[in-house]
Amino acid sequence: MRVIAGFLLFAAGLAQAQPSAAASTAAAGEHDHGQDEILRQNDTTKWRHLLGGVADIDEVAYTSLPPTRQPNPTGQGAANPVIVHAMTFIPKRLDRAGARRHPLLVHGGVHSNFNTSSAHIVAELVEQGYSVIAPDYRGSTGYGRHFYELIDYGGRENDDVWAARNWMLENCGFLDPARVGILGWSHGGMITLMNLFEHPEAYAVAYAGVPVSDLVARMGYKTESYRRLFSASYHIGKTAEENVNEYLRRSPVTHAHKLVTPLLIHTNTSDEDVNVLEVRRLIAALQAAGRKFEYKIYENAPGGHTFNRIDTKLACESRKEIWSFLGGILKPVAPSAGSAARASICP
Repeated sequence: MRVIAGFLLFAAGLAQAQPSAAASTAAAGEHDHGQDEILRQNDTTKWRHLLGGVADIDEVAYTSLPPTRQPNPTGQGAANPVIVHAMTFIPKRLDRAGARRHPLLVHGGVHSNFNTSSAHIVAELVEQGYSVIAPDYRGSTGYGRHFYELIDYGGRENDDVWAARNWMLENCGFLDPARVGILGWSHGGMITLMNLFEHPEAYAVAYAGVPVSDLVARMGYKTESYRRLFSASYHIGKTAEENVNEYLRRSPVTHAHKLVTPLLIHTNTSDEDVNVLEVRRLIAALQAAGRKFEYKIYENAPGGHTFNRIDTKLACESRKEIWSFLGGILKPVAPSAGSAARASICP
């Protein structure tokens, strides 16, 4: 991830939860970046078709920190900030001029991007009155090989999402800095957690769904092709065995003692991507540190990794739990009467 009288940051994307099949089996040089860019551009058009009736939609570009790795650190432009793109969604009938300022949310996988598979979730947020920003942080697909190879999983991608929050507040004066929420699933859940730990004062509330929580444990149960994404020369450059401390540094479980923000965590025992053992380790670390938070472990919920992002009755009920948790703190104000027809699936 990739909202209310304030805003929601879709932290490290919903759709970015896991690497595409191509990314898992091919090196960056073999990846079809041209096709990715076409798909992303088509998806941008599709966003307006799906949600244009309920939200003002824009694609924006902002700057974040420079790349972590510089082949030629003294070369021209080597220290330039990275340009990051994001999608923004603002309810059409939001009272932008009223005395009440409005909250916001941001979206946060390995080599993927924020796409319309998340349209129903964005629709549910917009219909509650949230403004949303969903950044495609460094390493995302659809922006060419150079941006793909800027990946910094568990590192400066977190800064890219932090910069998205700040851009939204700087450019949308109707948003309330005191009511900013952040949410994401999988890799997005991980980025959500890392933003909370690094900037505890900046977020009023957060949701982390099936979050990647422990990269050392994760490298132990994932395939060799998945591990190569992290040990690639343009990324961490070493395996977890070769540099365990670096993988721990990038893991939420290491930073659990820093939590001060209201947080809800969901996980599923039948998750085929983020093994529940990772999230259990995070929960145990938070408890050991005496942190206050809420969590729910779903037992064999149908849908596995995406159990509460699909269109089942259970998924809708689970998302209502999330919206209730976020709304209790952010207190969104639904758009005024006369809004376009609902665009979401769940009632």
